[in-house]
Amino acid sequence: MSAEYAYDEEGYLWPSFVFVLAFVITLPLTYSVISRLRDPAAAFQRVQTTFKHGHSDVVESLRKKEKRKDRKVVWLALAAVAGWATMGYMLFLIQTTDVPVQKLWNPYDILNIPESATEKQIKSTFRKLSLKFHPDKAKPDVAKNETLEDLNNHYVEISKAYQALTDEDVRANFLQYGNPDGKQGYSVNIALPKIMVSDGNGKYIVLLYSALFGVLLPYLVGSWWYGTLKRSKEGVLMESANRLFREYKDDIDEGGVVAALSTGKEFEELLHGDKSDSGLAKLEARILAEGETTPFAAGFSAKDKERLQDLESGPRRKALALLWAYLGRVELGDASLDKAKFAAAPIAQSLNKSLTAIALAYMNTAPLLAAYRASQLLIQAIAPKASPLLQLPYFTPQIAKAVEGDSRVHMSVQDFMDRPDSKRRSLAVGPGLLTESQYAEAVHVAKQLPYLRVAKAFFKVTGERYIIPSSLVTLVVKGRFVPPGSEAVPEVDEIDLEDVDPAEDDLDALLGRKAKKQVGKDDKGAPILSDDGDAEPIVPPLAATPFFPQDHSPRWHVFLTDSKQGRVAVPPFTFAQFDRPVFGADGTTPTFAMQTLKAQFQAPPQAGHYTFVMHVVCDSYVGFDTKMEVTLIVEEASKAEEMTTEEEISEPEEDSIAGIMNAAKGGAPPKEGKKAAAGAGGKKRKDEVDDDDEDSDEESGTDEEVDDTSDTNTDTEAED
Repeated sequence: MSAEYAYDEEGYLWPSFVFVLAFVITLPLTYSVISRLRDPAAAFQRVQTTFKHGHSDVVESLRKKEKRKDRKVVWLALAAVAGWATMGYMLFLIQTTDVPVQKLWNPYDILNIPESATEKQIKSTFRKLSLKFHPDKAKPDVAKNETLEDLNNHYVEISKAYQALTDEDVRANFLQYGNPDGKQGYSVNIALPKIMVSDGNGKYIVLLYSALFGVLLPYLVGSWWYGTLKRSKEGVLMESANRLFREYKDDIDEGGVVAALSTGKEFEELLHGDKSDSGLAKLEARILAEGETTPFAAGFSAKDKERLQDLESGPRRKALALLWAYLGRVELGDASLDKAKFAAAPIAQSLNKSLTAIALAYMNTAPLLAAYRASQLLIQAIAPKASPLLQLPYFTPQIAKAVEGDSRVHMSVQDFMDRPDSKRRSLAVGPGLLTESQYAEAVHVAKQLPYLRVAKAFFKVTGERYIIPSSLVTLVVKGRFVPPGSEAVPEVDEIDLEDVDPAEDDLDALLGRKAKKQVGKDDKGAPILSDDGDAEPIVPPLAATPFFPQDHSPRWHVFLTDSKQGRVAVPPFTFAQFDRPVFGADGTTPTFAMQTLKAQFQAPPQAGHYTFVMHVVCDSYVGFDTKMEVTLIVEEASKAEEMTTEEEISEPEEDSIAGIMNAAKGGAPPKEGKKAAAGAGGKKRKDEVDDDDEDSDEESGTDEEVDDTSDTNTDTEAED
């Protein structure tokens, strides 16, 4: 058996081959181009403002440059267009090219007789065809372009057909293998026109395949692999991550974080060549000059000044000086320097993600908080010790100082907006301060900032009444977005503070595929749940960042720390999406909807009371963080089982037969207050537990409400 190679001389195979190849390459290429061209921030709400500072045009140009900085997308787009064009042309060829039909070898068709023909008819037909097509008698028909070879082949086919119908051995081959000659070799169709590999063209095909699979493919794979090794999962260069690791210290503060970020290799690309020393003297002179409200214009401390001056001239020293110029909003008097200081901010923010990951690996509280606060400072362009009021439009250090007066503690945006409007105006409006229009714009922006006010935080185990050692605990944080200065804030609905477990047979809800919320109770007191599983996640407006040259979506980090040891007990859970709208359709009216944040972790292996400090940190705004104590109560497994069994035993009702019999024996009916508490899942008010010393010892919480032992071990109220 031999193999026969057939080239695509008719041109019906290679268009399909090229179409499939182009499809495999073009489809992912097109997806990559679309994903790069698509601006995810376009669908986000934005803080509505008309505020423009002196360098708004520079910031806006850098934002546009950031969106189009990937030059490869142009070439990728051209390649995608070429791919689709190739696929279209191949489809045209596939539709218009005639595909040759290969017929099965059939002796009856060759002799032109029916399959029911007798042996006599077969012999008679063969004699007639032999006389007509025998090579010695037949002559080629020139009009049909026949040759002697064609006549010989046709006579051979007639002979084989006759033998297949009359000779037993030949007929056996035909019936078994479909051919009178017996088993045939296989045919391999090559989807290339024969002309491409003939007449000396074969070497070019070999060269092409060698270049594709021997050079280009290894290069692409190697480039991809090297690219994955070159950067960390935070997206920074591995060399930068190593430098940040060496700069990490357990007592690092915000200024130390800024200094550490200046070690990034990415700054060397921004300040390559003579840019590292150009204008450095002028830059340092500006940031080291005396500030109007601070010893230095950049707003840094004497320690930060020493860090800067201890560095040798070069990219790092200039990068650090640019970062301080950006944070201090220092006017540098040079267009190239001003542009460089704004361009340095996104690089530092990216590097800060890597430093945050390093701090988290050490699980120390202070460095982690310093990294988070550095993120806030970079996004808002505020020095570490500067006033949070600088986040508002038109506020300068002088105006913030005038508003704060002689106070040694900076005033937060919330504190400022909580004051009556007349008081705010008297502090901020006037000669040398804000104008009426500037003040109105500052208030307008402040009322759009998403401040998450925590209303309640507690622990629970889904489907269980008590928390036992090593169980999977859920930290539930309930809060509302209440922008500073909000008016007519509705009271918190107690139903919104509850977290109802899904039904045991509701597998979708248990797996997190469907969100359930309580909207009321029926006549028996059972919760009425609504299904919001089809609702799309809600994202808050993009951060108000007039100085930061990138769009940024705010994120909230929730984590637990041990204040005594200064360690992180439960790593941060990050939330950037919510289940309820933050603002209305107009983008400025807050909904005050109760948001639910959940974080799961494993309970301690021993029973006891564990007090943690819960941090809710926003990475985009200064002074919008929450810090509060929460207590986790872990019961012994045996004790929790005993308490659950006791609670499941129903006491006789006063008007039931069992209650009447119990009263006849001298027993007292159950107290109404105790029944109500049990019916509410074990939640008791303070006035209901004065005579229940044992239960009071097991409860924890605030003065407003004690522990809900049905599903929580902490019930902390934080919202006024």
